[in-house]
Parts: sequence; C-alpha cells; structure tokens
Amino acid sequence: MMQATQQAAGRASEQEMRQMYEEIGNAHLFPFWARSADVEHDEIRQLMQGQRAVPYLWRYREVLEPLLQRSARLISTADSDRRSLILTNPGLKPRRATVTTLYTAYRLNDPNEIMPPHRHTASAIRLGLTGAQNFTGVEGEDVVFGPGDMVLTPRDTWHNHGNVGSEPAINLSVLDYPLVETLNALSFDHDYSEGGAVMRKQSARFPADYSAITYGAGGLMPRFVDHRRGANGSSPMFIYRYEAVRELLEKHREWAENPYEGLRIEYVDPLRGGPVYKTMTFFMQMLRPGERTLPMKQTASLLVSPLEGAVRATLDGEAFETHQFDTLAVPGGTWAEYENTSATQPAIVFIASDEPALRAFGLLQRWGKTAGGDIMLLD
Repeated sequence: MMQATQQAAGRASEQEMRQMYEEIGNAHLFPFWARSADVEHDEIRQLMQGQRAVPYLWRYREVLEPLLQRSARLISTADSDRRSLILTNPGLKPRRATVTTLYTAYRLNDPNEIMPPHRHTASAIRLGLTGAQNFTGVEGEDVVFGPGDMVLTPRDTWHNHGNVGSEPAINLSVLDYPLVETLNALSFDHDYSEGGAVMRKQSARFPADYSAITYGAGGLMPRFVDHRRGANGSSPMFIYRYEAVRELLEKHREWAENPYEGLRIEYVDPLRGGPVYKTMTFFMQMLRPGERTLPMKQTASLLVSPLEGAVRATLDGEAFETHQFDTLAVPGGTWAEYENTSATQPAIVFIASDEPALRAFGLLQRWGKTAGGDIMLLD
C-alpha cells in the first residue's frame, strides 16, 4: 500500500513539473536550475546549449563559382539590386551569419553592371577576386579595383557596387551585419538623391585614386585636407591596394615570424593607427613554403580566405584543405594552426576578424601551445 502511494505521488509530481515547465515556456521564461541529478552543473550546461558557430569550409571552385555564374544567368539587376551568396554557418542557421558577429558574401557582376546607391549601419569591405574593373563608389569617390584590392564602405556611407569592365568580375564582402543586428542597430536606406533628384549613381566629388593620393605615403599626413569621411572612428582611406601589401610582405619574407601567425600585416586607419573599423579588422598573411604555425586559440572569430596557394588548416584537430578564394570559418574558442602545403611557393591569405569588438568589450584573449604542447596565455 505504501509503495502504491509513493508511486502515485511520484506521478503527480511529474505531472506538476511538466505543467510548470509548459507554463514557464508559454510565458517566454527560462528555468535556470538543474533538471538532471546525473549532470554536474546541469543548469550551466542548459544555458550554454544555444546556437554556436562551427568550423566550416566553403569551396570556391566546386560550389561558389558555379552558383555565382548560374545566378548571373538567371537573375538580372532588373529582378533584384542584389545578387550575392551569403555564407551561412551550419551551427547558426537560420541566421545570416558566417561566424557569430560577421558574414561573408560573394558577388558576381556582369560587364557594365552598376547597382543603385544605398547605405546601412553595418560596415563592410569588398575584396576583389577576379576581374580588373570591379567598381565601388563611396561618398563621391569612384574606386575601380582588381584582385586582392580591399575597398571600405563604412557604416552610413552612401555607396554602390558594380563592374565597369568588359568581363565578369567577382568580389568577396565581409560585413559586421550579425553584430549590428544583435545590437538592434541595423538599418538600410535606398533613397539616394542629389539636389532633390533621385539618382541611380553617385556623382564623383573626388579625383580618381583620392585615397591613394591623400593617404598613400605612410607616415605623411596632409594638414590642408578635411579628413572627416565616412563614419566616426572608421578609416578615411577607402581603398587598400594588394600590390602594396604584397610588396611589404615580400620585403619581410626573411624576417623571423610570429610562430602563431606567420608573417601578418594589418590594414590600419592612417589617421589613428588602429583597425579600419571599431568592430572588425583585416589582415594579409604570408606563410612561406612549408611553414606551419603553432596552435593558437582566441576569443575572436576569423574568416580565412587564401588568395595565393593552398593552406591546410587544423581546427580542433580536424584538417581543412583550403584553396584559392575558399572561405573558412574559424569560430572563437577554436584551436587553430595553419600550414603552407607547398614546398616552393608562399601562401597569401586574407583574414577578417572581430578582434576590435572583443577588445572593446574587454573579452579578447589568446592562448598558444608551445612546440612541447604546453598552453600559455598570449594576451
């Protein structure tokens, strides 16, 4: 009799628990307590069971390039101003995010194809992959760029993209869209006008290569120029040429490298010396023939795209073979090491990172493993 009573009480308790959890869910609440006696700190485990970005590789030749060409054939600018493929991390679906704070998109522009001006609170860069005459107009500066060149479109700056050449051109974009969206600060504006007239293209207000003319001599700053361009705190230099960064890497080819990063150059704001944006930064890295970095883990997330050569990335023990124009997502908290698989040619890799945002929040940390496997705090 006693056993039957205890079983009935247990069933009643289970029913009450289910009813309570249902009411909690319907009230849009989360029960922050342990629900399993078999799991230590079960309440923390539940709290951390949300979506997390995972390491993932998008292949350019096999997947992205064919889909870009097909989309250009099937979708015209009359159908949509935008024709881009956003890389969505499998661990974050359905969010449009390649890592938690950033997304990468690829776009193919047909010859003489220009989209109308727009602006948004997300900051962005464009990196040329193919075609010598990719086009971006930014706040009245017309920028024509080719493979490896990086163009800034800071938040809230009017800009438009396209191709002024006779051959199709493909570029890669990186935006802090997911971060800005999370902070509930995302907005778009498409109503561009000049003198009250709606315009499909910005009028040029600066000479060609204004950024290079004004900011291209390192260590020298014209005092007679108004440097207030773009958003507050972003770089006024809107174009960074691949030729210059490639030459600088080559000049340092024989230097002793950082064992965790190889030879890495950061794109910086010529006025302030820091990252080009407050939310994200960009690097060009050289791995010399056969070079392999030591493992490093950091709270910042990376987007890694080889421009020259091939790189084997090992992320938490899993190997990813990356080739030209691929993109590899390296979420924060991932142990990562990189190896140039060529014995004769250097590998050149473009890297985007949310490091400035993590630093601003006081959350940026890095750990490295020594050659002997010991873990040390780098910063």
